[in-house]
Amino acid sequence: MQSFFRGPLTAGKLVVHRVLCVKMEIKLASVFLLACALTLLSTVHGKQRYENYGVYKVDITDAGQLTLLQGLESSPNGYTFLDYPSGVNSSVEVVIPPGDKNTVERLFKKHSIPSRLLTSNLQQILDKERPSRRKLEGFGWEDYYTLEEIYEWIDGMVAQYPSVLSVSTIGQTYEGRDMKVIKLSYKAGNVGIFIDANIHAREWITSATITWVLNELLTSEEPSVRFIAENYDWYIVPVANPDGFAYTHTTERLWRKTRTQHNLLCYGTDPNRNFNFQWNNGGTSTTPCSDTYSGTAPESEVEVSNLTTFIRSIAATVKLSLSIHSRGQYILFPFGYSNAPRAYNYQDLMQVGQRASVEIYKLYQKPYRVGTTADALYVASGISVDWAYAVGGIPLSYTYELRDQGEFGFILPAEQIVPNAEELLEGFVAMIDEARVLGYM
Repeated sequence: MQSFFRGPLTAGKLVVHRVLCVKMEIKLASVFLLACALTLLSTVHGKQRYENYGVYKVDITDAGQLTLLQGLESSPNGYTFLDYPSGVNSSVEVVIPPGDKNTVERLFKKHSIPSRLLTSNLQQILDKERPSRRKLEGFGWEDYYTLEEIYEWIDGMVAQYPSVLSVSTIGQTYEGRDMKVIKLSYKAGNVGIFIDANIHAREWITSATITWVLNELLTSEEPSVRFIAENYDWYIVPVANPDGFAYTHTTERLWRKTRTQHNLLCYGTDPNRNFNFQWNNGGTSTTPCSDTYSGTAPESEVEVSNLTTFIRSIAATVKLSLSIHSRGQYILFPFGYSNAPRAYNYQDLMQVGQRASVEIYKLYQKPYRVGTTADALYVASGISVDWAYAVGGIPLSYTYELRDQGEFGFILPAEQIVPNAEELLEGFVAMIDEARVLGYM
């Protein structure tokens, strides 16, 4: 380092010097905050609460700020980034423990990082997520449910509709939980539709929404719903990340990844960065503590391997693949990786997605932006939608990012489950209809 900076000080050397200084600052900050990370380990045997935790919206305006924030996101410091700092001219939201608010605000000011405090007490928002008292009539869509409760409901529905509905296990998770897939089929020879939900653990609205949609496919008398229910085979994985999902219910509500242990402080891989197509080609992290850690290798996560093995077994008949996520209100299609080309049927993908967006908006005036993952949202690689399209050979592959656009984020109140699900079903009906017009289905 000393030899590099001998001689005239050029603009290039100044840039490198700034980046090196930022990296040193990150390391010092990580050491300083290690005690905070160790404190978080105490939540293993109890559910973490977020009293007086702040949520900041942060704008990234230059490369030095990006490097700093990526370092903070990848460190075991007790901060939770609700978005990955993927590039300049983007924004992220980050959850900060109460004891670190002043430190973080000084850090933002020092590096001229624009920020604003969205809430000074995250727990108050969490307390609004679920009703104070669950009704006694059993499973429904006025509350969020655990993995066991969802599986119990599915088994009950299979018993109630045995001629058209079945459930099977496609494998076990890292911690030994079953991964279940539901098949809804009214007749032989139908074209298939594949859906996964809750691959990101904290996105509770996704499994809640897709179980409501399944219930409608079974019970609705609406002609358009009956048509798509009875003329297509539906393969649904309601919780694609059971270990992480269970952890969000027992321990840490904002957990995103799987639960694979990498070292003392770092657990989990982002399963939606772990698929074996363009793996680690943008929008990922190679640091195990990061929420977008892509794993040690493609399909290093058994949950991802279970999914791809199952999809391969049905791919010959599947024409539409839908991965359900939250938040932001997007309908996304391939590709997401760095410098990706247009898909061969880009115009068709756009047309089908836009038709869904139009029909969704008519219901409750919620706008959904349509485009490739890289264009409309951010660069991301090793993602399920790209794998389903390029490797699985499914010509219409989409990611839905459900409500909302900022007020509640991942902590969407349960009272929004049904209207959100109604929108998604409208989107499904519209997509299938437009795909039929174009000759796909």
